[in-house]
Amino acid sequence: MTFEAIKQSVVKFVKDEAGLTTVEYAVAGSLVAGAVIIAFTGLGTAVTTEVTRLATCISGNGTTGC
Repeated sequence: MTFEAIKQSVVKFVKDEAGLTTVEYAVAGSLVAGAVIIAFTGLGTAVTTEVTRLATCISGNGTTGC
């Protein structure tokens, strides 16, 4: 290979944006996954609190909030 052919290959590689699109999708996907994990963690805590409150009310041990 000549220097010019190597130069053209490097320029072609640098201008190719197909790989960049894949990286953008990977970043977007990880951000969405992180948001879902955070949302479900908060939701799980809220559900646990409510189930505990209902169980206390049903057992007759709680008078506040029943």
